Amino acid sequence: MIIDQATYHDGVRRSCFDLSDTLEELRSRPGTTDFLWIGLNDPTQAEFDNVNDELRLHPLAVEDVLKGVQRAKIERYDDTLFAILKTLRYVDATSDVETGEVMVFVGDHFVVTVRNGQLNPLAGIRARLEANPERLRLGPMSVLHAVMDEIVDNYTFVEGELAIDLDEIEARVFAGERMAESHEIYRLKREVLETRRATVPLLPALEFLVHSPRSTVPDGELRLLFRDVSDHLKTVTDHVESYDRLLSDILGAHLAQVGVEQNEVAVRQNSDMRKISAWVAIAAVPTMIAGIYGMNFDNIPELHWHYGYFICIGVMAAACLFLHRAFRKSGWL
Repeated sequence: MIIDQATYHDGVRRSCFDLSDTLEELRSRPGTTDFLWIGLNDPTQAEFDNVNDELRLHPLAVEDVLKGVQRAKIERYDDTLFAILKTLRYVDATSDVETGEVMVFVGDHFVVTVRNGQLNPLAGIRARLEANPERLRLGPMSVLHAVMDEIVDNYTFVEGELAIDLDEIEARVFAGERMAESHEIYRLKREVLETRRATVPLLPALEFLVHSPRSTVPDGELRLLFRDVSDHLKTVTDHVESYDRLLSDILGAHLAQVGVEQNEVAVRQNSDMRKISAWVAIAAVPTMIAGIYGMNFDNIPELHWHYGYFICIGVMAAACLFLHRAFRKSGWL
């Protein structure tokens, strides 16, 4: 749907009732920075066609808008600049990073902003710009800067929250706490990768606006404003990439700790099994002797011997003592 549409003459808002008449009036004064700003939210095919009939946007850009879920980029189609920006939102309750999408067309005396998804990073941008006519006098590129500046500032906030989560997991892993499970580390790594997918592709596109001789951003204050956004984005991408590498190291360290613990458990189990086996072997000797003389056969030579009982007990005790000493010497007991 169309959220808002208005024209800006010398930085001051004016109502817009007919797109065709408004564009014709604006383009009849080529030397001015006046422009038309149309805001759309999850537009349908029919709604976007109504706008496109007047603006004549490039078909490839229109296809990206209607399909959605595109890679962050900035492209130039003839005299129109088309930007796809990924928006991020950090959810405190689950420590998840949610992604949305904003698309911006900047052309001859017009700007079209298109929001896809539930995230609403543009709330208040139009009002703040309208309160600053000096900025709006810079022309339609001032809207693109305001949108990018808002989104990149939000990147900085999300990156800071990820840094806090990373510090907590790192401290728990290297403190040897069992609370730090592999799935938690992997989950945070996934959120970091989600942030990378939003921020890293945008950096070369923004560098193009700042440094390329083919850039549509005029030299002067606007170029400096975009350069400031670029600097902030570089800081975010550097941090996010370092988080990704650090999480890989933390995951490796955690898995190594788990392996060591499992080896220790196996060693303890082997030691316990050796002790049990040694005591079973010691108990087997008197059991065997008692079993032989407990069979009650009449023709057992020692059965009616006066000292047979005492000698049998002595043999049992001597055998048990011998085996016990042997097992202790071998480390089984």
